[in-house]
Amino acid sequence: MPSLFCFILDFYRTMDVRSELSKTQLFQNLELLANQIVEGFVSGIHKSPFHGFSAEFAEHKIYNPGESTKHIDWKLFAKTDRLYTKRYEDETNLRCHMILDNSASMYYPEISKPSLDNLNKIGFGVLAIAALMQMLKRQRDAVGLSIYSDAYDLYFSEKSSERHFQTLYSKLNEVASIPRKSGSTRTYTFLHQIAEKIHRRSLIFLFSDMFQTETEEAKLFEALRHLKYNKHAVVLFHLLDDRHEIQFDFENTPKRFVDVESGQHIDLYADNIKEAYQKKVLMYQNELKLKCAQYKIKYVSVDINSDFSQVFNTFMIERQKFA
Repeated sequence: MPSLFCFILDFYRTMDVRSELSKTQLFQNLELLANQIVEGFVSGIHKSPFHGFSAEFAEHKIYNPGESTKHIDWKLFAKTDRLYTKRYEDETNLRCHMILDNSASMYYPEISKPSLDNLNKIGFGVLAIAALMQMLKRQRDAVGLSIYSDAYDLYFSEKSSERHFQTLYSKLNEVASIPRKSGSTRTYTFLHQIAEKIHRRSLIFLFSDMFQTETEEAKLFEALRHLKYNKHAVVLFHLLDDRHEIQFDFENTPKRFVDVESGQHIDLYADNIKEAYQKKVLMYQNELKLKCAQYKIKYVSVDINSDFSQVFNTFMIERQKFA
């Protein structure tokens, strides 16, 4: 990226104090919260196209004469005097791998009491992944998880067992509840490592703000391309605080902008650099979109101040295409 853009990105991320996400009740039961989010946004909208009789009960339907009587619910017949058959969700065997950027810049903005209407980037990413896991769990799909920061923090291969899901929820809860310390991040390094670990064809979701201390475009884009190897389908959810990180909407009073990764700071009036900042951010975002299109990666810009519907809609479309 141009040097001016590197300079601006390094210093705009937090205002006045470093971000800390205190441990609150919001993430105490992540699975329950994720289930509530899914029910609120998806119930009545998305019906699984995978209806068979191999796995998990989904719903009743009226029995039609001539159909097999094998799946008639006789207990329900005794209560209602009407014939219904049980419909089940098929076992689709989809493999999905979630990647979460846990670098210091993901803890912007500062949130003292997170809520569904008040999240920073890491909180949004954690809840989005937890909710997608709920949707995948209902289809008996296998889910894996990778988390990186200034190191490759953890990797779990794709599994579909209940114990595995509980482990992933526990790890996501830890991420959401423990503030991240400062430290530089080389996203491209860890994306290469993750790509080497995912051997079987998978649907990959990357949640990241795509900011790093060493902004080396060629290496970053090459790492994104590496994720596509082995016929994987890749979706990049580009998490941003639209008001501050895109619009640069700050009061025009003296502010100290602190880089949460390096600790460096700069004092300035926001209006003095607003135009140049917005221009550089737009250039970078457009180039990222073009590179994703070139590598056949689905690029989705997500404002963390919005709800999760954009994530869910993208997931359902990509899942249908991948199946």
